[in-house]
Amino acid sequence: MAAKAKQAALKKLKAKAPLSPEVIAERKAAQLAREEKQAIARAEKRAAFEKQKADRKAAKEQAKLEKQEATPVVAPERTEAEKKAARDARYAKRKKRKK
Repeated sequence: MAAKAKQAALKKLKAKAPLSPEVIAERKAAQLAREEKQAIARAEKRAAFEKQKADRKAAKEQAKLEKQEATPVVAPERTEAEKKAARDARYAKRKKRKK
């Protein structure tokens, strides 16, 4: 059954008149126009993506600079004696609370 249908379809296809050169040329021109339009659309999309990427990078750099400017100046390191005095004060305070 399927073989008969296949043969009938092939016979019908072979009986079909070949396309004229004008129709072939017209279809090729239409295909080229479509491809060119798609290429332009791809290029525009890519350019928009690149611009967006650059904008994000610039915003990230700006935020980084602002964060650096907003960061407070680090206090100078304390000497061992100052650290020991602060530790002893905390210890004394803790001992006083427990009594």
